[in-house]
Amino acid sequence: MKFQVGDKVVVQHSNDEGEVIEIINDKMVLVDVRGVKFPAYTDQLDFPYFKRFTEKKLFPDAKEKKPPKKYVDQLPKERPAAGQKKERIARLDNGVWLTFLPVFENDEFGDDVVDSLKIHLVNNMEAGYQFSYHLNCHGANEFDLEAQVFPFQDFYLHDIQFEKLNDNPVFECDFSLLTPDNSKADHYETNLKLRAKQVFGKIEEIKKKGEATFSFKLFDTYPQKPPEEAVETPHFLAGLANSGFRIYEASKARQHLDPAQSEVDLHIEKLTEKWNALDNFEILMLQLQTFEKYFDLARAHHLPSLIVIHGVGSGKLRDEIHEILKMKKGVKSFVNRYHPRYGYGATEIFFQY
Repeated sequence: MKFQVGDKVVVQHSNDEGEVIEIINDKMVLVDVRGVKFPAYTDQLDFPYFKRFTEKKLFPDAKEKKPPKKYVDQLPKERPAAGQKKERIARLDNGVWLTFLPVFENDEFGDDVVDSLKIHLVNNMEAGYQFSYHLNCHGANEFDLEAQVFPFQDFYLHDIQFEKLNDNPVFECDFSLLTPDNSKADHYETNLKLRAKQVFGKIEEIKKKGEATFSFKLFDTYPQKPPEEAVETPHFLAGLANSGFRIYEASKARQHLDPAQSEVDLHIEKLTEKWNALDNFEILMLQLQTFEKYFDLARAHHLPSLIVIHGVGSGKLRDEIHEILKMKKGVKSFVNRYHPRYGYGATEIFFQY
């Protein structure tokens, strides 16, 4: 290892001096430059001695007096022009993300392999959030955390061993606003499902681009509070309503749901016009989210069956759907047999109530 913790270094592309505060792996360290911490490859760093030697004269002219050096954080801040501040916020206000930093180590053959992933929650929004975070593997709880993340800041969650990605990890998050807003939902739940193959593809992609991390968006807009319809309260429930309890009319619940469909086409070109901009993993996640939505709607509307058109292809989407159906309650049976309209590219699901 070229550097050690505590070494003074120079960042070559910016010529800033900093200090090594953590060794990530043989090719990457964590650097602190005037309070800003970031990962950097060792080939992008150098020791500061040559820089200092070349910047100073061996025998400086006694009459020459250099002005004191000024750093960026010592310069007076300029006021942004009208509209410039809004433009900057619009550029940064792009959602809440889970960001993964691969940690490499050398195996017995001298090759770089991923040992673990450092996981951060990145909030690129103007609002701050209270959140609860859960990691589940094969349905078993692995890690829980409750904390706060402030606007335009990130929060370190934990490390996960790379081999854990073979255990079908699900990263679950439940968000609520730090500053309450009566027009916004009380909370928002979302999750991310990862597979080792997709993560490996992301790692190869960032290595080619010379980047240190890859990210997945959890959401880009915190939802509005759904409108509540006034319910005529029976006399025997009036006491509960007057005590602050919310009373809902169960018989009218279905009319507020989206309409159900007895047939759902999951071909990506049917789901989004921008499918060319998505990678394979993002396409699969969108298809599975659409399947989950219309599966739940079919159950809520008490449909007897549902046909899911997944195509033939490599069979990845079909296999993922079949694995999900094995765990779903209310599924009487499902079959992927030849159909005159779809061939073997559709699965029919039968419900029981």
